[in-house]
Amino acid sequence: MSYPVRIALIAALGGFLFGFETAVISGAEKTIQQLWSLSSFWQGFTVASSLIGTVVGSLIAGVPAKKYGRKKVLQWIAVLYIIAALGCASVSSWILFISFRFLAGVAVGSSSVVGPMYISEIAPTNLRGRLAGSFQLNVVAGIFIAYLTNFLFVGLGDNAWRYMLGIMVVPSVLFWALLRSIPESPRWLILNNRDAEAIPVMQRLQETDINGVIADIRNSVKAHKESLFQKRYAKPILYAVILAMFNQLSGINAILYYAPRIFEMAGFSKSEAYLQPVYIGAANLLFTILAMTLIDKFGRKRLLIIGSLGMILFLGLTAAAFNNGASSNSNVLLYLIGFIAFFGFSQGAVIWVFISEIFPNSVRSQGGSLGSFTHWIMAAIISWTFPIIVEGSPKGGYYSFIFYTVMMFLHLLFVWRVLPETKNKSLEQIQKELGIE
Repeated sequence: MSYPVRIALIAALGGFLFGFETAVISGAEKTIQQLWSLSSFWQGFTVASSLIGTVVGSLIAGVPAKKYGRKKVLQWIAVLYIIAALGCASVSSWILFISFRFLAGVAVGSSSVVGPMYISEIAPTNLRGRLAGSFQLNVVAGIFIAYLTNFLFVGLGDNAWRYMLGIMVVPSVLFWALLRSIPESPRWLILNNRDAEAIPVMQRLQETDINGVIADIRNSVKAHKESLFQKRYAKPILYAVILAMFNQLSGINAILYYAPRIFEMAGFSKSEAYLQPVYIGAANLLFTILAMTLIDKFGRKRLLIIGSLGMILFLGLTAAAFNNGASSNSNVLLYLIGFIAFFGFSQGAVIWVFISEIFPNSVRSQGGSLGSFTHWIMAAIISWTFPIIVEGSPKGGYYSFIFYTVMMFLHLLFVWRVLPETKNKSLEQIQKELGIE
């Protein structure tokens, strides 16, 4: 395994924890609702508390990543994951549970900014799509393992939910340990006038024209401390915000956070409702791997268009199933597997790659934070409101999925008519083509 691939995969382990933390609550959420006698509103808040943390994490992560470096911030993120896993598994108070869930969310939000940022900055141009996409591959691997451990632990009695949440400490400690072996981002070192430290790293990354790369990085940064919110950055801001919004308006996090509940709504037994998400997680993993093999060949835009068409179809079929009374409707499983396959093949694989590419060096950390913040604020809204909608109306399932269907049609139009292609282009070349001088 080459050096760039090895260190990218270590950094991408933050994505595994991101995915695990995202999905693991699905196995515990109904037990927690009963344990603390929560209304649908407060149940939505309990699930969304982690997502509120991700909003905070995505907002604040760019600042320390810019000041202290990508590596140090990744190490602190690993520590937050460890604390959150131990806390969520051991508390008996709802307030404390919310607090540790919030802390886990801060780690997820920070990871979603700094992980792809680091990988995009150390990856060779011809591998950047696949290596940056390895973060998302780890996210879906984490989702799959979370569903699998939920299924394995569900029969362990009243404290099963504690095992579900606590097992995350194992990959968290592994992540922290492995991070000690990776270098700092050479681009960050150059931006902080530490060329002597950056050059050996670039040599190990197999960069052939080191002086040329250093010159390009310096030329691309006219004011290292400048603000993101300027007219000349309007295009990358627009692309990042809208793409991140549509990522969540697909309903992906409602499905990930409430998968067993959705299958119970469709008439499956409790044991079946915990098994079906494993199939969803496996499909997500399989099609994300497929997307990673194609993203640098097909390009980001083509994957998004193909994915949009598939998601529109399967979300529409899911909505129709719930509209017709989905009790004992085994087709819901097939429809959701179809949706997750096209999501993993497109939006799931592309979003973090694309956002990490379109912002110039001078504001990349701020741009990554903006995209992640938008993604997570939408995720919080979708996840908080889902139980309110489905418990508030017999047609709640239909209303939710028909809304997601319409959003994906609008997403298709946006990608087709507006979004640029970034494959096989250096970060500095992308900056020039976006008109950022």
